[in-house]
Amino acid sequence: MASEFMQAARLHGNHDIRIDEVPIPIPKADEVLIEIEWCGICGSDLHEYTDGPTAASSMPHPLTNEAMPAIMGHEFCGTIHSAPENSSFKPGQAVMVDPRLHCRTCSRCTQGATHACTSWGFRGYHGKGGGLSEFIAVEERLVHLLPGVESLAVAALIEPLAVAVHAVKMSGISDFAGKAVLILGGGPIGIVTLTVLRMKGAAKIFLSEPTAKRRLQCEALADRVFDPFGEEIGDGCRSLTGGEGVDFVFDCAGSPPGMLDGMDALTWAGSYINVAGWVKPFVIPMQYAFLKEITIKYTFCYDDDDFRETVEAFRAGAFQSIEQLVTSRILLKDVVEKGFEQLLSNTDDHIKILVSPKRQHSSSN
Repeated sequence: MASEFMQAARLHGNHDIRIDEVPIPIPKADEVLIEIEWCGICGSDLHEYTDGPTAASSMPHPLTNEAMPAIMGHEFCGTIHSAPENSSFKPGQAVMVDPRLHCRTCSRCTQGATHACTSWGFRGYHGKGGGLSEFIAVEERLVHLLPGVESLAVAALIEPLAVAVHAVKMSGISDFAGKAVLILGGGPIGIVTLTVLRMKGAAKIFLSEPTAKRRLQCEALADRVFDPFGEEIGDGCRSLTGGEGVDFVFDCAGSPPGMLDGMDALTWAGSYINVAGWVKPFVIPMQYAFLKEITIKYTFCYDDDDFRETVEAFRAGAFQSIEQLVTSRILLKDVVEKGFEQLLSNTDDHIKILVSPKRQHSSSN
């Protein structure tokens, strides 16, 4: 390597992300060194920037013993730069990384629920590097090959897709043929959830989104897009389902008015699956939940199987038109002005902004 240092976007505090020069990580015996190609900016990243630090902390994380400033980014893909001699990985191979941190020894991890680890964490917040940098060292067990993938232009979207895969699994069914679904919120998680539901064969997918630009972005994807400020969502869903209502609601918005709409739209014995992180209290409207015997479930992150299945589906081409989610591609040096600040000032214009740590980058790579 020409230099022992690299550029990385580090969170130092509220509204304080800096492009710092930091040492290139030295891989341990069970790690590969990955040259990062693309990294997405997540809604959680934006929350850290505007309202945090919350996940990132000045206190060392129990699994990494690292604290702020934190290299940000947990939605990232890249290529193998170097690997141990006995590794199955080879330089130049395209890979996707599961960014979660978990102990593998607590009662939850040993049951396979690694996403519920009692010491859970994420690269990008809690140490061991992040995707908004040029290189990262990662344990081989968390690295997934992408054979046959000619371009990594959208591979970073595997991470949010894994969130959606886990959420859809929480429905309790694997085949959505004949089922009607309402998604609350047309942001990144709402759209990847729609994408997974389409893959699972959902018969009718409706979406509720308050902003006009995002409604336009979603019209080509959903069977019907509602304006919650101008339409009665429950009445609209019943009119499209023979008067019954939808079988499932996936809440990707975390809004009390949205919850009312979703509960109203559900059929008797329907399921309300919360994917969103709520800022306001989660107050259940009993006039719907009680009388309709609605099942409410909550979903968080994804486990090992979810991530592996998402990678396999991506490699098989199961997520059609996923590139439509990418609304901007920028360089790492511009991540604050053209990334975080752009998402704050022009939120409705964007679904997903991808960042390249390359000093120059073509959007076709």
